[in-house]
Amino acid sequence: MSFNTAHGTNIRTDDSMLRLSDLIRERSRKNADLDESAAAVRSKVDTLAGRDNGNSAAQKKKMADLAAAAGTTPISGPGLTVTLNDAPPNATARIPGVPQPQPNDLVIHQQDLQAVVNALWQGGAKGIQVMDQRLISTSAVRCVGNTLLLQGRVYSPPYKVTAVGDRGALRKAVDASPAIQNYLQYVNAYGLGWKVDQHEAVTLPGYSGTVDLHYAKPLT
Repeated sequence: MSFNTAHGTNIRTDDSMLRLSDLIRERSRKNADLDESAAAVRSKVDTLAGRDNGNSAAQKKKMADLAAAAGTTPISGPGLTVTLNDAPPNATARIPGVPQPQPNDLVIHQQDLQAVVNALWQGGAKGIQVMDQRLISTSAVRCVGNTLLLQGRVYSPPYKVTAVGDRGALRKAVDASPAIQNYLQYVNAYGLGWKVDQHEAVTLPGYSGTVDLHYAKPLT
């Protein structure tokens, strides 16, 4: 990516082309547009597939159940949203005896987001959305610095994780997570953001990206 940005020039000069971070965000915007196009095409395919083609009612129900389990269809119900955010840049220790924070103490890390997602699944979530994207079995939560990379798109904090399911069970699983309890120590010590909102009804969109798996093949 640095090579594509530089095109043989010195990328540290004042008249350099887009910074690497700008290039990543531009690719993220393009990926979002492609996701929307893929969703529109998938909707057309689903419409055509839904026409009477001799499938039995049992087969159609099975397909609908599989789509729901795969996360490709919207889901509604009670649930909750967990919001995590970086601490203020000038944050200091808020508890006597706690050492002054290092830069890494003041930002959300991949392990923090993953801990919330894992707890919600553990609590019986029927579906989970991170920011504006539905998670599926192949989704991976990755962070670079304080930037979230999710399914080809880039996000900055605050990060919102929304789950549909039994609110009591979800909240109990979140409160019982050792990893989240560790994160809450930093919330109390340095002011990292933490908020849990409960919803009587919330709707998560279906996953709209590609579901094809790509893997390497040996040369023959």
